Amino acid sequence: MLKSIHHAAIICSDYKKSKDFYTSILGLEVIAENYRQERDSFKLDLKLPYGGQIELFSFPNSPARPSFPEALGLRHLAFVVESVESVKDYLLSKGIDVEPIRVDEYTNKKFTFFQDPDGLPLELYEQADG
Repeated sequence: MLKSIHHAAIICSDYKKSKDFYTSILGLEVIAENYRQERDSFKLDLKLPYGGQIELFSFPNSPARPSFPEALGLRHLAFVVESVESVKDYLLSKGIDVEPIRVDEYTNKKFTFFQDPDGLPLELYEQADG
C-alpha cells in the first residue's frame, strides 16, 4: 500500500535564511519556487536523491516549534549519508553545530544530529551496506 515518503513539509521563520541553508549548505536542488500572495507565503520544493522532496514554507507569525523537552509528533528528519564523519566536518566548516557521533546500538551504524535555522532536529545516518 504505502511505497515511500514523498515529501516532508517544513515551516520556517526566515525564508531567505532557510532557503540558503537547504540549498547552499545542504545542497538540495530547487524543483519549484512559488510565492502565494493570498497567504503571504513562499513554497519552495526541494529535490532529494531517489525521488524524495522537502517542501519549505514561510508563513507570517507561525508559532515556534516546541523542542526541549520534545513534543509529541514528528521528532526529526534523518538523511542517509555515505560518511557521517565527512558530512559532520563539512557542516562544522560552515559554522553549524553538530552533536558528537554516536553508534546505533541495534544496527551498529553511525549517526549524529544538527539543526536547521529554526532548531528543527536533522539527523545524519550512515548508509546501509548493499
